Parts: sequence; structure tokens; C-alpha cells
Amino acid sequence: MPETPQGWYADPNQPAQQRWWDGTQWTHHTAPLGQMPVAVAEAPAAKSSKLVVALIIGAVILVITLLTRSLGAILMLAGFVLFFVAIYAIVRGSAKLFRVRSRGAAWAALGIAFVLMFVGTGANAALGGPGSNAGNANNAAEAKPFASTPTEKPSPSPSPKPTTFEEVEESAVIPFERTTVDDANIDIGKTVITTIGVNGTKVTTYRVKYVDGEEVSRELASEAVTVAPVNEVTSNGTRQPAPVPLVQAPSKCDGNYEGVCVPIDSDVDCEGGSGDGPSYIDGPLRVVGTDVYDLDRDGDGIACDK
Repeated sequence: MPETPQGWYADPNQPAQQRWWDGTQWTHHTAPLGQMPVAVAEAPAAKSSKLVVALIIGAVILVITLLTRSLGAILMLAGFVLFFVAIYAIVRGSAKLFRVRSRGAAWAALGIAFVLMFVGTGANAALGGPGSNAGNANNAAEAKPFASTPTEKPSPSPSPKPTTFEEVEESAVIPFERTTVDDANIDIGKTVITTIGVNGTKVTTYRVKYVDGEEVSRELASEAVTVAPVNEVTSNGTRQPAPVPLVQAPSKCDGNYEGVCVPIDSDVDCEGGSGDGPSYIDGPLRVVGTDVYDLDRDGDGIACDK
């Protein structure tokens, strides 16, 4: 009998008697069948326990009300909870977990829920609970003394100095280096610059910070070699020259005469004389050996002296 209200019904185990149904289960109370017994009263212990629970709940509500002045909000919350319990009991026929055992009790609980919400709304407005105009007025009144408290006027902060950034490029010369190498294609003792040195160029970029137009710091942003240097190369000769053979060229002058080269020929005559050559010489010249060409006619050792 899950949805049957409490009352006396025929005992399912003893057909000759009737047993009390408390709305949830069979109890131990019985009566002879056909006799109209009085309703079974709740046990004193159950009544006392419910009374204790009610007192505890009431005390908790009172403490919360005194501490938070939210009686209206609590009543409204209780009304909302009871409203949903009543709707559930009306749809299902009962809500045994909340002791609502019939639809009639559910309709009654729904009415109580509306009353709680209405009373809670009025109490909230009267006591100045959260969200009410009275509460806002109280809060404004409480905050008024603090608003009238003089406060120190803050001194105006100095305007910040303008800060700017700029990228600055600086060029620097990269000097070339000098190197020396040996060259077997150049005679020893000779030095030749085979590669002319050329300086390079490096560009350095800085990120400069200015405060109020004055430089305060700079940091390296990048470096780049725009022109690579060319090193100068000097070659030292290491080649040994070939030796020149000492060969004396044959002389074309007759060694029997000196002062004038007398050619070596079949016959030599003095220039302007009566001889017929084929070679002629213009004297005078000295005979130091044999006068092979008979140029000294007077024999004084001087030839072609006319």
C-alpha cells in the first residue's frame, strides 16, 4: 500500500483483525475486525524528538537572523524549498521523504510556501535585509561619517620625461694585414708585392635611449662587415740564377800592334799609302811584336807615321 494514507486496514497476515498503517509501513498496533478503534497516537518519544528538532531549527534561524538581519531572505528561501516539495508531492501523489503523504497535504504545503515567500519579502523590506532600499539607506548612513573624514590631497605627480629610442649606425675601418711568402719564380734577393692590401669596412648598429632629449644608454644591436679587407702579400725570391760560363771571346785585333786595332787579314796597309789592302789602318801605332804587315818602313817601331 505505497500511496495509501494512514489508517486502520485489514491485516494482510491475520484476516480476523485489522492493523494500523502509518502511511509508510504496518505498525504493531492491532484491533479486532469490525471494531472502530481510536487513532493511534504518536509515541511520546517521537513527539519529543520532533519538538527538539523544531527548537534547534528555530534557534538556528534566530541566531542567523540576529547576526545577518536576513530573516526575510531565510523565509523566502524556505518558501521556495517548500514550493518545489509541494509541486513534487502533487505530481507524484506524496513526498514521504518530507512527510507529505497525500496530495491534500501537498496542496496545503503549496499554500504555506506562498505565505512564507510573501512574509519573507515583507520582512526583508522592513528589516533592511540584503537588496532592500532600507538596507541600502542604512549602509549609506553608516558610510556617511567616513565620507566626511578629511583626506590629504595627493600632491600632483610630476609629468614623465619623454623617452625615445633611435638606431644609430657607426662605420669603422678594418685595417688589412701584411704577410710574406717565398716565391720560387723570383730570383733570390728580390722582393715583390704580389697582392696590394686594401682596408675593409665594418658597420655597427646601436639602439640608443634618450630621456628628455639626452642619451642615457646604448646597447649593441648588430654588426656587419660591408667591405672585407684584402691582405697585402709580399713575395721573397728564392730562385738561384744559372751560372754564366767564363768563355773569352776571340780577339779580332792583331796582338803584334798596340794603340790601334790592326785587323787580322790577308794584308793590311796604312791609310793614304800606296798599298792595295784589302784592310787599312790610320796610324800612328806601336809595333810590339813582329811587323807582319810591314807597316813600319823606317824601322823606328812606329808604324803608319807618314
